[in-house]
Amino acid sequence: MGQNQSGMGGGGPDGNQDKDKKKEKPKYEPPPRPTTRVGRKKRKQAGASASAKLPAIYPTSRCKLRLLRMQRIHDHLLLEEEYVENQERLRKAKAAKDNSGPPVSDLDAGTDRNADERGRVDDMRGSPMGVGTLEEMIDDDHAIVSSTTGPEYYVSIMSFVDKDLLEPGASVLLHHKSVSIVGVLTDDTDPAVNVMKLDKAPTESYADIGGLEQQIQEVRESVELPLMHPELYEEMGIKPPKGVILYGAPGTGKTLLAKAVANQTSATFLRIVGSELIQKYLGDGPRLVRQLFQVAGENAPSIVFIDEIDAIGTKRYDSTSGGEREVQRTMLELLNQLDGFDDRGDVKVIMATNKIDTLDPALIRPGRIDRKILFENPDQNTKRKIFTLHTSKMSLNDDVDLDEFISQKDDLSGADIKAICSEAGLLALRERRMRVQMADFRAARERVLRTKQEGEPEGLYL
Repeated sequence: MGQNQSGMGGGGPDGNQDKDKKKEKPKYEPPPRPTTRVGRKKRKQAGASASAKLPAIYPTSRCKLRLLRMQRIHDHLLLEEEYVENQERLRKAKAAKDNSGPPVSDLDAGTDRNADERGRVDDMRGSPMGVGTLEEMIDDDHAIVSSTTGPEYYVSIMSFVDKDLLEPGASVLLHHKSVSIVGVLTDDTDPAVNVMKLDKAPTESYADIGGLEQQIQEVRESVELPLMHPELYEEMGIKPPKGVILYGAPGTGKTLLAKAVANQTSATFLRIVGSELIQKYLGDGPRLVRQLFQVAGENAPSIVFIDEIDAIGTKRYDSTSGGEREVQRTMLELLNQLDGFDDRGDVKVIMATNKIDTLDPALIRPGRIDRKILFENPDQNTKRKIFTLHTSKMSLNDDVDLDEFISQKDDLSGADIKAICSEAGLLALRERRMRVQMADFRAARERVLRTKQEGEPEGLYL
């Protein structure tokens, strides 16, 4: 009886051991969740402990697998410590062997170490490096990027890249072979946009414009006055105009007036020709328009002058050509920037064109372009002012009578009058004379009119 009891008692520990084995069985742990990084995060404070750089150890419960993982990390740290000590010993031995040079101090050793690490990082980055756009963050070490050639890639992120700067839409540096992310471009503005910014104001002023008093007054009311005295419009209870368009025949002073505005105003002036917005690759034109207005907003108050807007602002129509559709997409982005969902702030737009009848109605409607300023051929009073302006520094003979040219009814523009004065001076120099005679002006006028009639088809400009 006692034996049976002792046998039953011996079976108890075996049962407890089976229960312990079941408890030691590792539980199922779900895989780590992907990163939630979607933009800039708060930077880590300097002086973080070395333990924060160690990888996370899974599973979290105590088991044999966790023990083995920790042993591997411990062995790795021992190897790393031994490697660093050997490098320091070799560097000191090499410095001691070289008797000609001074002993290497700790500061010099740290500088050399930083230089070596920087060189290794440069070797890993490779040369040359490509530029791409970050589309989506998959986790802390992988992302999807798109290159300028078109396709998208699933790439890895190098450990030395500052991941706080990574956000969708950021410009990144790509390795030329593995296409992995090796750097971040903090300033992703196109260099072409920075070239558009005027660093030196033009020399032309309002005094260099003959006539056009009404046009000058309208431009100053629409562009300069809202930037310098916005309180006047608030007291009046109206919103200032967002932009103006200058249209008329060639040579009537549209670009000259824009130069005078750039000379007089203290705001940032950005100028661009409409044909510069037409780019080779798809999407580059709209991106350039966005960056143009982004730079204008960052440097507000600012004025954006777009010359020859008819290069991209023509009426929309169904087309099968990829290039024409890209031009229309560029114009749609321009429409969005002129009067989109976001407020532009203190950014005024000046456009210039010779053929306003070919522009899309959505581009020149009120709300985007609030004023349309017409530049016509000069009348007699304007002709007199333009002739006086261009002949003020010329040496004229006593027989020169400019009223003969002013009173004639012809379609001379301001550029034609300037060409007549320049041509008369050249004819006088051809005959080795330092004074311009009346015959020189007559010959110059006939030549300019003949060239104008031969080079311009009838009815081209309305």
